[in-house]
Amino acid sequence: MLPTQLARRTFLSTGGVSLGAMALASLFNRSLPAAEAIRSLGVIQPLHHPARIKRVIWLYMSGGPSHLETFDYKPELARRSGEPMPDSVTKGQPIAQLQGKSQLKILGPLFDFSPHGQSGQEISSALPYIAGIADDICIVKSLVTEAINHDPAHTFMNTGTTISGRPSMGSWLTYGLGSEADDLPGFVVLTSFAGRSPQPISNRMWHNGFLPGKYQGIRFNSTGSAVEYLDRPAGVTLAQQREVIDAASALNRLENKAASDPELETRLAQYEMAFKMQTSVPDLLDFRDESQATLDSYGAQPGDGSFASNCILARRMAERGVRFIQLYHRDWDHHNDLKKFVGVCAGACDRPSAALITDLKQRGMLDETLVVWGGEFGRTPMAQDGKGEQLGRDHHMKGFSMWLAGGGIKSGCTFGATDDLGYHSVDNVVHVHDLHATMLHLLGLDHERFTYRYQGRDFRLTDVSGRVVREILA
Repeated sequence: MLPTQLARRTFLSTGGVSLGAMALASLFNRSLPAAEAIRSLGVIQPLHHPARIKRVIWLYMSGGPSHLETFDYKPELARRSGEPMPDSVTKGQPIAQLQGKSQLKILGPLFDFSPHGQSGQEISSALPYIAGIADDICIVKSLVTEAINHDPAHTFMNTGTTISGRPSMGSWLTYGLGSEADDLPGFVVLTSFAGRSPQPISNRMWHNGFLPGKYQGIRFNSTGSAVEYLDRPAGVTLAQQREVIDAASALNRLENKAASDPELETRLAQYEMAFKMQTSVPDLLDFRDESQATLDSYGAQPGDGSFASNCILARRMAERGVRFIQLYHRDWDHHNDLKKFVGVCAGACDRPSAALITDLKQRGMLDETLVVWGGEFGRTPMAQDGKGEQLGRDHHMKGFSMWLAGGGIKSGCTFGATDDLGYHSVDNVVHVHDLHATMLHLLGLDHERFTYRYQGRDFRLTDVSGRVVREILA
């Protein structure tokens, strides 16, 4: 349990221990990893156990990619395509919309599947590049969530609850672990889309909730200026700007001696970070030091705002010590023209996703990075009438697929299964809370002990459940 803000300050001043101490220590000595900085202050190491990774890159396929067209091949679904869905499967189950003449009729997979790599993992022909890294990833086919519509499902995937206003997982991580980046935020979000109207996504998905404001995620624009008002005003020198920031900081610190307001501390940290980012962000975005071979491997054109360019940015942020990097590709909501739009999204995301894994691996960074690929839920085995267009699939929360790769994850493995028609997760079911618990475990945190006291209750990312999925750990 973490104490309240005032108690934590008192606790730290007398040499006590808290998870927040790591973040505090990283402010004192940014040249050291957070754990080393803790030791340099004479404070006990706050990790619950040795960490396997340093950072997370979450490739978030916003909208809900169809597991039945990507990673979960169902021969029975193909054989029975066009038949009514058995009532025994759907009776009493939440179904989002499913309107039109195709209601509750089975739709077979629209892409071919085949085994890949020495592991023989079955992957759709829509994802040939990811198929090429089959031996580097672990495909989990038995995910379940608790929300059937996009916004609450995004909220649940990102915060561990459907209740708006709770901290996002990236905020939890930067609060607990700090950041190794001195001149970039510890939690950065990038977005992209291609081919159709982007899936809406709320800023709440990377908000700090009840945690101090300095732990909120920062969204970078994918085109143009990455951060608004980044450039120094005309006629203002670096030294002059430094004087203004120092003066404002001194006044705020004087005020905070009486107020003890964590939001004033946030403002102080933001002033400093904004000042540093005026130099660091242009360097981050300057791809001139990337080889043409690297750009080609991702299929990226620098500055085009694509998922491919964002993947390169994610690797560059990881090199610079950013703790949690989240890339939303906002195009995977396929209620109609399923085959066409899966192809569009795969065309945008397949190659750079695989290239990121290969690039991290070649640079010796994959072993200390967790990469997650997936959306907020899956799609129904039943067809959805496309309102005069080709058929699609509706939202589905009872079974879907994701893959993970990197430090501490078994490579070339498949875990869990849905039933023969791809509706229910039936074998080694993995709840979103389990996914979060596993991620925290790899970072050295026990999800049951990593809590924050707020309004008289100890909150945690995994709420009151969750287990570490040790079967997928190397």
